Amino acid sequence: MTHCWHDVTPGQNLPRDFTAVIEIPTFSKVKYELDKGTGLLRLDRMLYSAVHYPANYGFIPQTLAEDDDPLDVLVLCQEPVDPLTILDARAIGVMTMIDSGKPDHKILAVAVNDPEYNPYTDASELPPHRLAMLRRFFQDYKMLEGKTVEVEEFQAASEAFPIIEDSLQRYSSQRRRGFL
Repeated sequence: MTHCWHDVTPGQNLPRDFTAVIEIPTFSKVKYELDKGTGLLRLDRMLYSAVHYPANYGFIPQTLAEDDDPLDVLVLCQEPVDPLTILDARAIGVMTMIDSGKPDHKILAVAVNDPEYNPYTDASELPPHRLAMLRRFFQDYKMLEGKTVEVEEFQAASEAFPIIEDSLQRYSSQRRRGFL
């Protein structure tokens, strides 16, 4: 069986373009989380707040972020994408959260094969309201659980590239050592 974190190639034109594995479709209130041992999705929880995911949410395979999980990615696309679907994405920005004291980067990307979003190359090109909605979701979605997070503003695509590269390197280093 293929393990979606370890066995899926992260892409050819890294860090700008990459493969994304979708965990949660747009409009979902269900929080799925990668089960690192099996490569399947585990139901983590139903969102406590009256919100839903504003974009397809997943991760970049063969990455390890500072929070010890695969690097998160929000993929803008016209339609919700089924969980465990892989798609070609392009980084257009990054938003950093502080969650439980650790940086939790969210790469903002567009689905390369979606003609509505494909022309975007930087977060600054998106309507400001779209960025505000994405950011607001992460400010609110844990509130009714009694948890607080700090959410920074979206940064340019150029700020996302070193984060992706660092996560790829961290994964490779940990994998070589046998920790993953």
